[in-house]
Amino acid sequence: MSRYFPPLLVLFLSVPIQAADWPQFLGPTRDGQSAEIGLSWDWPKGGPPVVWKIEVGQGWAGPVVAGDRLVLFHRVGDDEIVACLDPGTGKERWRFAYRSRYRDDFGFDEGPRATPVIAGERVFTLGANGDLHGLDLTTGRKLWTRNLLTDYAADKGFFGVACSPVVAGGKLLVNVGGKGAGVVAFDAATGKELWKATDDPPSYSSPIVGAVGGQTLAIFLTRSGLVALDPDTGAVRYTYPWKPRIRESVNAATPLLWNGEIFLTVSYGAGAVLLRPKGGELEEVWSNDKSMSCQYNTPVRVGDYLYGAHGRVDARAVDLRCVDWKTGAVKWTLPRFGAATLIAVDGGILALTEGGELVRFDASAEGYKERARATILGSPTRAAPALADGRLFARDGSKLVCVKLKKD
Repeated sequence: MSRYFPPLLVLFLSVPIQAADWPQFLGPTRDGQSAEIGLSWDWPKGGPPVVWKIEVGQGWAGPVVAGDRLVLFHRVGDDEIVACLDPGTGKERWRFAYRSRYRDDFGFDEGPRATPVIAGERVFTLGANGDLHGLDLTTGRKLWTRNLLTDYAADKGFFGVACSPVVAGGKLLVNVGGKGAGVVAFDAATGKELWKATDDPPSYSSPIVGAVGGQTLAIFLTRSGLVALDPDTGAVRYTYPWKPRIRESVNAATPLLWNGEIFLTVSYGAGAVLLRPKGGELEEVWSNDKSMSCQYNTPVRVGDYLYGAHGRVDARAVDLRCVDWKTGAVKWTLPRFGAATLIAVDGGILALTEGGELVRFDASAEGYKERARATILGSPTRAAPALADGRLFARDGSKLVCVKLKKD
């Protein structure tokens, strides 16, 4: 099977990222794509070798890796903690802690939801109660902080703040969700507000940056729908309403961008839509609620096909699907696979399920073919993993594990 490596999204990080890094939510290009090759899918009976394992606190924020720094964002007691670990050993290098005021109203854990982002010599975290921090990656020293709920009178949403920020041109972009401050750009060095735009309320989706209609834009799926802005000025270039009709719902999956087209997916009856620019607006290529309706996991694309978790976790009916990007036609369905974070890597797809299973299957529109499966974590496992330098870093609600996938 030929290997497909998509063009990188332009993320304008402060310094070039390394091929083995996983510095932000959904990886270097923020779309679940990994350029690593030569990994092993011939696992022993007990699964891939465990390099190390440590106990961690609450939270659904995924780990991120840059060079010899792994950043873990979790909650222990009343503190949200940013910890920097050695990726090879799990040994702690530094930690930064602060008191969190977030309390969950629905019986879930109270840990942070948003995966950190590493850009150059800084790491940025956004806590469940809107605490935004810029830290020095080497030492953990606090560079700046602000609280978005207080500063912008924003809503914490059903399950706390969960948008993982994106860095573009020295700016940290966040779906804050305040009046007149739906999207806000902060100076990555100082935390100073640089611009704000829209009245869009906050969602659980994280933004991307890439080329649409000949322009480099920051693309957000807010609570109201899509908004694409100039990352330098905040000028709105495109909008597209896309949200469920019922209030008790979330927009959570991250937009996908390919060849100037934008794919959005939402559960709760909204479904999926493929958009492309035309005449200064976005037109539908296709849309329906039957192809790929993802509650919170973001699908991945390999070639002309999308692979993702279709259905709702709370309805206990999540299928694994392969869908044609161009038409929305369903190529195959594997019933009740479960919610899963997917990574396209080395000619196939790696899935970390909500049940804590690591699964390798072919990226093929001809049908589901599984290559390997092992339980590496407990349930529920909802944080997105990181794949860096042949090692997978993944966490559930009590532990962080590093497993070796690189061949010897």
